[in-house]
Amino acid sequence: MTEFWADLATFPFLRNALMAGLAASAACGVIGTYVVTRRISLIAGSLAHTVLGGMGAAYYYATTRGWEWLHPLHGAVAAAVVAALLIGAARTHLREREDTVLSALWSIGMATGILFLFRTPGYKSDLMSYLFGNIAMVGRDDLQLLLALDVIVIAAVVLFWRPLLAISHDEEFARLRGINVAGYHTLLLVLTALTIVSLIHVVGVVMVIALVTLPVSVAGRFTRRLWPMMVVSALLCAALTVGGLVVSYARDLPTGATTILLAGALYILVHAGFALRERLRT
Repeated sequence: MTEFWADLATFPFLRNALMAGLAASAACGVIGTYVVTRRISLIAGSLAHTVLGGMGAAYYYATTRGWEWLHPLHGAVAAAVVAALLIGAARTHLREREDTVLSALWSIGMATGILFLFRTPGYKSDLMSYLFGNIAMVGRDDLQLLLALDVIVIAAVVLFWRPLLAISHDEEFARLRGINVAGYHTLLLVLTALTIVSLIHVVGVVMVIALVTLPVSVAGRFTRRLWPMMVVSALLCAALTVGGLVVSYARDLPTGATTILLAGALYILVHAGFALRERLRT
């Protein structure tokens, strides 16, 4: 297990991976708290799978049209934000059931991504890292984008702390106070979308929803206040990300899957411990 720390000073890709994991953990802890508190995990899952459409389109145009400046993560950001806006608009203006809209976006986004990838010539092994995560592949440009997303998400939460807090606890009360509930809900969806994009390199599209929700669920066992839950969640997410890096590097395992298994083990142990304590009390 000490190999990772010994090689950290030697290999730049390990330093990039560590910085990316810590940066993503900050946004994950903050936005994940809102996701769990407002019970919008299904929405987060839909956003996570919709980004594949944008990534596939970006990869296609970068490969076939010579748009070398276009990165799959750029397409992911665009697709995630558009999907968040559509979900927010559907919730406010359409009579269609929200779960139907989510299912449609989920499936259409995935299908669009698959079609673009199918039409892209060449072997696309690097895109597997976006599906299942490969934090070791994070480059300098990726890291800069992740840090920018981190700054945007945290700055928005700080700036709109009070209205976001109000709609998280009681939408009806917030509406009576004159808060634009629909607008701030859409803002929260956009921030969730950006956070999901920042986590794609860490654990991939398939498993991203677990890292958004599991650390928050564990943190919720120790505190019910929103901002302490964010801090604890971010710290747990950082610890899990670093732990996944260390274990996977030492054992030659996929980092994303290792991180999620560590998160799942922590979730089970903490909840089982609290359940046992409650039984002993009675």
